Amino acid sequence: MDPFAILGIAPSFDVDLGAIEQTHRELSRALHPDRYVGAGSSERREALARAMEVNEAWRIVRDPIRRAEALLQRNGVTVAEDRAPPADPEFLMEMLEQREALSEAIAAKDRDAVARLAAAVRTRAEATERAVAGGFAAKATDTVTERLGELRFFRRFLDEVSAVEDEL
Repeated sequence: MDPFAILGIAPSFDVDLGAIEQTHRELSRALHPDRYVGAGSSERREALARAMEVNEAWRIVRDPIRRAEALLQRNGVTVAEDRAPPADPEFLMEMLEQREALSEAIAAKDRDAVARLAAAVRTRAEATERAVAGGFAAKATDTVTERLGELRFFRRFLDEVSAVEDEL
C-alpha cells in the first residue's frame, strides 16, 4: 500500500498535516457507508475497503516514523523496527541513563522530574525528526535509518512516560 498515492499527495517527509487531514476527511465523507446504502453489495464492499485504506494511509502519513518507513519502502529500502541497524553505543548508553532516571523519578513519585525528562526527550525527538527530514532531502538513506532508530527509542520512552503520568 502506498499511503501517498491513496491520499493523492506527493511522497515527502515534510508534509502539511493540516492539508492532508482535510483531504482525509473529504475522502472519508465520500466513502462513508451511508452514501452506499442503496448500492449493490460489491460496490458497498469496495467503498468500505477503500475507506479502510484511506484511514490506514492517514495513520501512516501522520506518524513520522511510519511515514519515513513508507518513503524508504518506496525507494526499495525496508527498515522495520526488527531490521533497524544497531544504534550508536553512546546513544544507547544515554538512553539507558535516561530510563534509569525515569525509573528513579517514578519510584520517588516525582512528577516534576518525570515531566523534565519527558520534555528533554521530546526536544531531542523533534530535533531528530528534523534530521530525518534533512536526510530525505539529501537522499542520505543511512542518516535516515539511523535517526529513525533513535526516534523509535524516543517514542518508547515517551509512551512509558504517558503510561505513568496518570498514575503519579
